Amino acid sequence: MDFYATLGAACADAGTLRALFDAGMTAARLNLSHTMLSDCAPLLERFFAAAAAAGVRPRLVIDLQGPEVRVGALAAPVSLVEGEPALLGEGGVPVPGSVLTAAEPGDRISLDDSALLLEVISRETGSLRCRVLRGGLLKSRKSLAILDREIAAPALTEDDRTNLRDAKRFGATDVLQPFVRGAEDIRTVREALTAAGVGELRVMAKIENRRGLSHLDEILDAADELCIARGDLGNAMPLWELPRIQKEIARRCRERGTPFCVATQLLWSMQERAVPTRAEVSDIYNAVLDGAAGLMLTGETAVGKYPAEAMRYLVRTAQMPKNE
Repeated sequence: MDFYATLGAACADAGTLRALFDAGMTAARLNLSHTMLSDCAPLLERFFAAAAAAGVRPRLVIDLQGPEVRVGALAAPVSLVEGEPALLGEGGVPVPGSVLTAAEPGDRISLDDSALLLEVISRETGSLRCRVLRGGLLKSRKSLAILDREIAAPALTEDDRTNLRDAKRFGATDVLQPFVRGAEDIRTVREALTAAGVGELRVMAKIENRRGLSHLDEILDAADELCIARGDLGNAMPLWELPRIQKEIARRCRERGTPFCVATQLLWSMQERAVPTRAEVSDIYNAVLDGAAGLMLTGETAVGKYPAEAMRYLVRTAQMPKNE
């Protein structure tokens, strides 16, 4: 089984990286939603040095931008207050033009993995007038989704293609494609990898929207591995449906013989606390019982206060004997 850390500021120093390997880390995810692979060269140099010192040959998974939609750059974080108006587009929070085209009055718009929620009141030239249903602080480049509506976007951005060309030079072994909608998205990634001379890299498909769920069989045929990405998948449906959907994806992966990993909020409380909740360790163990080939920490290691401790809890929980 692979145990992933997400690389970030909280684990960027050599000592913490070595502590993660000592705790059982076997693989790492590098999130390229906000940066380029070449900008991460110093971090990756320390990562592979720590791996060599620990005697580990790790997998490095580069997580592309893909068709995920995000707000643009903000001069400063924007406070969205429940019940108050908010403007998306011209004169307000910058968003892609595809959002302005797709949204209709009455639609609900999720921001920052559903931490914030807006309702579209009217669509005007160059902007959407909204009301804040769930408020908070919005920062640059946070995720955006129109609930129950698809926003047109290409499978790969130009930055993605550049990062794929650099993948081998920086030691990547796998590509994690977000928001996979069908086998065509996977074929697009494989074609770009072949064109970049790195066709041997494995392609992992993130399942995190309803369209991906509806095309799961063809995605299973096309991808080397699936990632049950519960963050955005939980945004795409009422949250109480998510456990059943996770179990269903796991069952279909087992039947097809396709490995899968589980990601998002496995030890979320450990971003702030040194000890996880009982529910979190139970969640990890249940994923193992379902046949997961990998478990992936995200914010716990990227920005959390206790990255090595989180990895230790992940590995030790997953390695507990199964009841026969």
